[in-house]
Amino acid sequence: MQNLRVALIQSDIHWHEIGANLAMFEEKIWQIQNDVDLILLPEMFQTGFTMEHKGLAEPMNFNTFKWMKQMAAQKNAAVCGSYIVKEEGKVFNRLLWMQPDGQFKTYDKRHLFRMANEHEHFDMGAEKLIVEWRGWKICPMVCYDLRFPVWSRNVDLAYDLLLYVANWPAVRVNAWDTLLEARAIENVSYSIGLNRVGKDGVGIEYNGHSAAYSPKGEQLAFSEKEEIIYIELSAESLQSFRKKFPAHLDADEFEIKS
Repeated sequence: MQNLRVALIQSDIHWHEIGANLAMFEEKIWQIQNDVDLILLPEMFQTGFTMEHKGLAEPMNFNTFKWMKQMAAQKNAAVCGSYIVKEEGKVFNRLLWMQPDGQFKTYDKRHLFRMANEHEHFDMGAEKLIVEWRGWKICPMVCYDLRFPVWSRNVDLAYDLLLYVANWPAVRVNAWDTLLEARAIENVSYSIGLNRVGKDGVGIEYNGHSAAYSPKGEQLAFSEKEEIIYIELSAESLQSFRKKFPAHLDADEFEIKS
């Protein structure tokens, strides 16, 4: 298990313009000069957070899927972000985890943001995803999932890194800051949250606050501006802290029911 190098692309998003966003994020990805293992893109990175999925939802193995596959191969890094996918008559806010060799996994957002009626326009995911990548076990989630600690609970240290891709509005950013830190502490893992900046097509403002936290709750990175944020997570620090402070051994047992 070596250190994990992560690039977070904190960016504004062109409203409902898939082609423009793919072109913009491709330019930003090619600005990454450091060798990285993982590149994170925001929630609904090629449209903005929208309920108007007609004309924007794509089937799997279509343009955005192929674009992420190309980016992962060219940068020799996993690429992760969510976008709108239609499948078998359903529509999902789907996170795609794409690896350089073309292998991929998906996670459909579990907690749909009812205050924007997301639950009326999208179908809910049912399965948590944990991927193994370059010696790390990683649990990726989407935005509103952050508010629900039971769903992200790190049972028996099943993962080393919990990450969230988001469109989290500035008006509620205090909750984002607090919960990202809490998820790291309670799960004895690293936590990373990537948010967007700018204003979307319905006037909602976003101010970033993309950040990374250690299992101790130490802030390892933080930004409020449009930029690429680089983070290197220490494997030795994680293993050492878990050995000295094995709080997971006293965790309560529970069962999640659909």
